[in-house]
Amino acid sequence: MKIFVGYDAREDDAYRVCVQSILRHATGPVSVHPLKQDVLRELGLYTRSADVGAATAFSLTRFLTPYLAAADDYCVFVDCDFLFTRSVTDVLDRLEPNKAVHVVQHDYVPRQQMKMDGRTQSTYPRKNWSSFILFDGRHPKVKALTPSVVNTESPAYLHRFSWLEDDEIGKLDLTWNFLVGEYDAPSTPPASIHYTNGGPWFENCQDVDFADLWTNEYAMLRP
Repeated sequence: MKIFVGYDAREDDAYRVCVQSILRHATGPVSVHPLKQDVLRELGLYTRSADVGAATAFSLTRFLTPYLAAADDYCVFVDCDFLFTRSVTDVLDRLEPNKAVHVVQHDYVPRQQMKMDGRTQSTYPRKNWSSFILFDGRHPKVKALTPSVVNTESPAYLHRFSWLEDDEIGKLDLTWNFLVGEYDAPSTPPASIHYTNGGPWFENCQDVDFADLWTNEYAMLRP
């Protein structure tokens, strides 16, 4: 399985911990790739004007994932502020048939007005659906998600999955995109923990739910 992790230089520690947690828990063959905007620009695959209002450098480049994977198989995009406690390949269990993508279909209003890194918390339809996406590279709608589409369509069109019919979007269990601070913490760690409002790599986020798991993973990073 090819996995593309969004990279933002401002959150390098988060990226490295995310990648390590994927590889450390993998029980099947996986390959992990950084999704770096500057590299995609050098390759001519991402040509949009700079979006100074984007929350991350990979806000829209994530939709290039299936094009980059270039395979008639499943591939994954995930934000860098995730921590995995199970093999990501387990997400393939019990999928809905004939879906272009599978996502956790959050339906919530953010509990906080500000993220812990000082950024304003925005609210919009299908918020956080695109932070973990399982793409089926065999689906024609996924094959049609070309660089031309990613470079010309609006952010809302891409993030709200307007390029798909609703019945082409499969549902994943909440455990695959558990939003720290937005849901009450379960007694057992979710498979995929998303520190969406800020994680322990920020000084003022040391006490968020499951901070200890991230800190322990960070301590295992190679120098």
